This record gives sequence, C-alpha cells and structure tokens, in this order.
Amino acid sequence: MSDTQNAAEQRIPVTVLTGFLGSGKTTLLNKLLRRPELADTAVIINEFGEIGLDHLLVEKSDDEGMVTLNSGCLCCTVRGDLVRTMSELFLKRSRGEVSQFKRMVVETTGLADPAPILHTLMTDPLLASRYRLDGVVTTVDGVNGASTLDNHEEAVKQAAVADRLLLTKVDIADAPKLDDLKHRLHHLNPGAEAISITGGEIDPNAILNAGLYNPDTKSADVKRWLHEEAYEGSHDHGHGHGHHHGHDHKHDDHGHEGAHGEQDPHNVNRHDDRIKAFCMTFDEPMSWSTVAAAFDALVTYRGPDLLRMKGILNVKDTDKPVVIHGVQHVFHPPATLDAWPEGDDRKSRVVFITRDIAESTIRKVFASFFDAEKKGWGQENAASQAQQP
Repeated sequence: MSDTQNAAEQRIPVTVLTGFLGSGKTTLLNKLLRRPELADTAVIINEFGEIGLDHLLVEKSDDEGMVTLNSGCLCCTVRGDLVRTMSELFLKRSRGEVSQFKRMVVETTGLADPAPILHTLMTDPLLASRYRLDGVVTTVDGVNGASTLDNHEEAVKQAAVADRLLLTKVDIADAPKLDDLKHRLHHLNPGAEAISITGGEIDPNAILNAGLYNPDTKSADVKRWLHEEAYEGSHDHGHGHGHHHGHDHKHDDHGHEGAHGEQDPHNVNRHDDRIKAFCMTFDEPMSWSTVAAAFDALVTYRGPDLLRMKGILNVKDTDKPVVIHGVQHVFHPPATLDAWPEGDDRKSRVVFITRDIAESTIRKVFASFFDAEKKGWGQENAASQAQQP
C-alpha cells in the first residue's frame, strides 16, 4: 500500500453538525454520543458569546475530547481557533494524552454560515493531512422551520449545503405544514436525504459517511455520494399539496423573480427562491485543463454564489474517474478512483447548488470553454465569451 493510501486511511472523519437556533442540535448530539458507533468521538462545540453553555447540556463519559470555542462564531474569528484546537487534539491523541478518538463532530452555532468551516477543513494543509470532511448534517425545526427559512438566510444556506437534513420535533408538528416543509427542503437541496426524528433519536449510520467521497470505501459508493438521481425531476413541483413558496415563479438568468411571480403572503422573505439545485451531465471526455479553467472562471466571477459542487468527471488521458468537490470559491484537491462506479457508463456528472445563478449560466460557461478548446482559442477568449449576455 502506498504512503498516500496509508495517509488517507489514517485521516480522521469530521462531521459538521449545523442548524438554526433551537432546531435540536444539542439534543441530537447528546443522544448520538450515547451510541457505541460514536464511542471514540471527539467533539468541538462552537458557541456565540463570551460564556459557553451548550457543552454543559452534552453528556459524555469524559471530557478529554470535548472542547468549547467561545471567542465567536465559526464564520469569523474562530477559524484560527478551530485550526489550533483540531491540531492540538490530534497531537495529544498521538502522544496518548487523550483517548484515541476515531471521529470528530464539530457543532456550529445556530447563527453560523457553515461555508467557512468547510473551507477551513478543505484547505488548511495541516488539517487536511490529519482530517477529512465526512459530511454536513443540518437539523431543521419541524415546527418553526418554514418561518426560519423565510426570515433567516443563514438557515437556507445551512440546508442548501447539507448532505443529510434532519427534521426535528416532528411529533408535535402540524402534519400538513411538515409535509410542506419536506417538499420545500427537497426543492432546496434534492440530493440531501431528509430524515424525520423525534427526541434526537437516530441511527448514527444514517448520517455517518454521508458527504465528501471517502477514498477508503468502494468506488460504487460514489453513486450514493453524488445522489444524481435525486435531481431528476426535482423541478417538477406539481406534488399537489397546495403549498406555494415561489417555486413556480419565472426568473431571469440571475434567479430573480420576474413580473409574473406571485408573492406568497405568508413568506415575504423567501430566501430559498434564490437557490437552484441541478445536476449536469457531459457525454464526451473532458480535457482537465479546460474543465479546470471553466471552474476557475466560475469561481472568479461567481464564487460566493456557488454554494456547493460535487461530481465525477471523465477526463482525457486517464481511464480512471476523477472526483471533485467544492464549496463556494474553495475546491478540494481532486481524487482519482480505481474504477467507474457503473462500469461502462462514463458520463461526467456534476451537481451544483447555487444562489442567484441559473443552470443556463453554468452551461454557457462550460460551453464557451469546450468550444474554445475545439477551435484552438485561448482560455482568456473563452472566459470573455462566457461573460457575454
């Protein structure tokens, strides 16, 4: 086995647990840490404010791996603290000063945009050599979730970047409203499995190994990781439940509501109207330099609005598929799989979750770069062409 494979196997999986205030993150974490599947888990709890309280509500047999960050939210000043804390925990683990934890959970404050912590996990060289992003789990309040999405854009982003959506308080939620919320979340993030839970009870295996492709598992797992089939027909909203969140509104190419859109009087701030989720497929093999340049152009001009991307690419000059994963302007180093997950099916597939960017805009960028490659034009010309209206 190569040193690279050894290093990959030794990296510790990190689950990011997010969700808006009061959505049940601490209750969930409390129950999870009682389960044998998470017996060897280190926990970092990020809290907003000077004094940390939530960690007092989390039960654990010992606090060797329990760390509370109180200096701010993870979306700003705490990122440096997070790097230091995770690095120090790893060193203490190596020296035998704390238990040999095999997994880590980072619980973010309910006010946090989860993207910066994902950036940190994906790009900090020290962390990337020791940890790997395992997935993003977002709790959504089954009672108040709709109004939270209406009024807080952070909650929309938390749901949009999730690999698993956990609907909490379903036992006391109004059934029609809960059903409506489920459809709304599916429209927002079709690839994320939505699971209803009560009292924080869930099988840990339903949320572990849920996100970024794990190089240690079989390549067939890519199909589950990409969840491409979830996006098929995801824009057909005729599910007959009488809910209206602006999903049928006509939008311009930037995703803004057109003149024919009707306002829902109950959802005056529908932040999720700005979110688009789609899967693009490409039949022909791609030149890595061309597809990389296309992604670079997207990141340069629209990086903050590329909420999440992940895919599998058929790249020229190699028989092996290439896995990519990005959050806004940050891309994880591409990984090469040993084999295609579905044998002879070698189409490239990329899932996008965007804000204020229509699918047609993304397609235009890729088409410009592919066209430039065929015509022998420079990539600067392709970038210029992609920006033309």
